[in-house]
Amino acid sequence: MSAPESHSAESLAARRAKAPHTSMFLRMLVRAAVLRRGRALSALFAMVVAAAVSTAMLNLYVDVQAKLRREFRNYGANLIVVGKDGASLPANTLSQVESTLSGRGIVAPFAFVVARTGDGQPIVVAGTDFDRVRQLDRWWSVSNWPSAPQQALIGVRAVAAISPKNQPFDLSFQGRTLHLTPGGTVQTGAAEDSRIYLPLSDFVAWTGIQPSTIEVAAAGSPEEIAATINQFAQALPSADVRPVRQIMEGEARVLGKTRSTLLAAAALIILTAALCVLSTLMGWVFDRRRDFAIMKALGASGRLLNGFFAAEAAVLGATGALIGFVAGVGIAAWIGRANFHAAVVPRFSVLPVVLAGSMIVTLLAAILPISLLRRVQPAAILRGE
Repeated sequence: MSAPESHSAESLAARRAKAPHTSMFLRMLVRAAVLRRGRALSALFAMVVAAAVSTAMLNLYVDVQAKLRREFRNYGANLIVVGKDGASLPANTLSQVESTLSGRGIVAPFAFVVARTGDGQPIVVAGTDFDRVRQLDRWWSVSNWPSAPQQALIGVRAVAAISPKNQPFDLSFQGRTLHLTPGGTVQTGAAEDSRIYLPLSDFVAWTGIQPSTIEVAAAGSPEEIAATINQFAQALPSADVRPVRQIMEGEARVLGKTRSTLLAAAALIILTAALCVLSTLMGWVFDRRRDFAIMKALGASGRLLNGFFAAEAAVLGATGALIGFVAGVGIAAWIGRANFHAAVVPRFSVLPVVLAGSMIVTLLAAILPISLLRRVQPAAILRGE
């Protein structure tokens, strides 16, 4: 062999020695799956089913949770900011509340007095911002919202005493009389039915009293709402912040039951899939004992064999997760249409969770088969024992 040819052969050998073994490793993985595609497909099918169900459940949970929180906001405030000892709140309180919320909620101010009707009967009169109340209290049943100054929104129980024929009426407070016209009626089944609501500007000009209550519909999880309460307490030392227990407890109870049901179903199916993968991998090891024995006889270390088998399991889990995610999004959309009559938006934030969970399940299922690999004795297996 000439010197140039010798030099070329040495260079080629050096490049091959330094080249990564990735391509060989990948070919071994593909060949193992192709030659034993029956077992590979059964394990892959189990992971696809588990990933699809997990994706559907998690997608439904995230989407339904968001929808339920929006629905609960339609039931009004979940927080109330009130002046200490019934005093009026400082003039800048409303802006401070909105600044603290940073767009994560709706607020409406209320001021209250006990006034007198034309025949001297006491009645509760409230001043508020009707535009804000329309957004905050969508559950109110209102015949017509006042749209002009000195128009009043009258509770259905107060109509008979105040304006039975929808005629103008007068209210007096501390010697000052206000002439009003009915603008509409409100019915809630609660204290609002016995009150009269005025535009806040008319109320303040008439009584000189500023709002003493701010109702807040804060968005977010129970933990986020608790953090919002703490922020209000720090920013508003002259006010008390109180949660509306019925709303918050009802929301937490519904969301908690929904989460428990969906996650329990997903956990049961994932456990079933893990057992299926475990049995498949166990059979995979027994079928390939001779292959592993040859690899050990050729000098493969136990770490290499374990890594190879774990890589097979991880690839199986990742492939099943990706296929199952696509199927799960479709299942979630179908369930949303069939049962909730609403579109379920695909939540791609679920994909990393499903992908990581599938790989963890397959790797955990591979622990026992990997321990069996360590006991493979090349000499005994190659002799046919």
